[in-house]
Amino acid sequence: MSNHSAPSIKEAFTQPTSVWAIAFAATVSFMGIGLVDPILPAISVELHATPAQAMLLFTSYLFITAIAMLFTSWVASRIGTRSTLLTGLALIVIFAGLAASAGSVNGIIGYRAGWGLGNALFISTALSAIVGATAGPSAGAIMLYETALGVGMAIGPLLGGLLGSISWRAPFIGTATLMAIGFIAILSMLTPEKKPAPVHPLAAIRGLKDPALRTLSATSIFYNFAFFILLAYSPFPLEAAGKARGIHVGAMGIGWVFFGWGLALAITSVIVAPVLTRKLGLIRTLLSTLAGLTVLMVLLAVFHASFTAVIVLIICGGLFLGVMNTALTETVMEATALPRSIASSAYSGVRFFGGAIAPAVAGPLAASAGAASPYILAALSLIVSAVMLVLGRQTLHRVTRPHLPATDEAEAIAAGDR
Repeated sequence: MSNHSAPSIKEAFTQPTSVWAIAFAATVSFMGIGLVDPILPAISVELHATPAQAMLLFTSYLFITAIAMLFTSWVASRIGTRSTLLTGLALIVIFAGLAASAGSVNGIIGYRAGWGLGNALFISTALSAIVGATAGPSAGAIMLYETALGVGMAIGPLLGGLLGSISWRAPFIGTATLMAIGFIAILSMLTPEKKPAPVHPLAAIRGLKDPALRTLSATSIFYNFAFFILLAYSPFPLEAAGKARGIHVGAMGIGWVFFGWGLALAITSVIVAPVLTRKLGLIRTLLSTLAGLTVLMVLLAVFHASFTAVIVLIICGGLFLGVMNTALTETVMEATALPRSIASSAYSGVRFFGGAIAPAVAGPLAASAGAASPYILAALSLIVSAVMLVLGRQTLHRVTRPHLPATDEAEAIAAGDR
């Protein structure tokens, strides 16, 4: 067990301008995950697309992100962290701008794929860049990164709703503008680093030969399927339930609900999850949270027509998801002897495939089997996730040892990425 002390608020926020530049860009990048959520119904209506087609904005984005994540550590080892960050930001600016100008839903789907590539390149290297740029103890910089993640996840849907109430194109324009500012800031404030150690292009894929990593990757792909059922599909039953009560939800209403979801996720991921994992242990925390999420999905299936119930359950879902994300990532970092950068890259790539599949399945399933059916499928997927974890538990013997505080885990990941 590390004796690393927790960083103070002053330590976290007393950073060089280069660290702040990366943190700003990271916040905007994390905002992009939930930014399109509030405008999915508007895109569906204005571009004459079905809900299933609109949800493919998540599928193309996550599918390309998943593939790219398997190779980002190799890219960073070839061109350097700073160049990888700038390339990722440039791609986001270009494709977010193109999405704003699209004349069809298929055009947006295609541009979101390019956006996903940029996001993978940026997010995969942002933490190591922040740690490398800090002048003081790295724990403070890591806290700043975690704050950026939480703020981005919470503000993204709210900003999407605010701008989406003007036009569905406005959130894309806003993202492109903010990322362009981040690009300029990093270009001017972050100096090139020394040439990094080489990484084999297939290192992450080869890492999946590790039994523990395979167990956790299988667990994560089914869990993330349910995660993105909740995130990508829920705006549609939410709007339908509001309409049944004579309430026009709109982009702003959806944005406020998912702001609550993102805020709940941020709070539990940073504050609650570390407490639970240290009291219950990682595996028990994972299984308990999966059980809670399964019950929540069943409740959403039962009460999907209740406007109040859907709002409450979506926000409560954020509480569970925050715990699950933190605990699962920490388990991946502890369960294998692989270099942390390789384990993280392989796990991230595989789990995003589950997220990519979910929106593609949810729309057609809801159209053919009813609005409750995607939530029922999500509950079944969570049960499978728990079964994968139980069946592969014998491969996770390393997790029984005392584990590091969250800041030490993040620092170890960053050290492996450099």
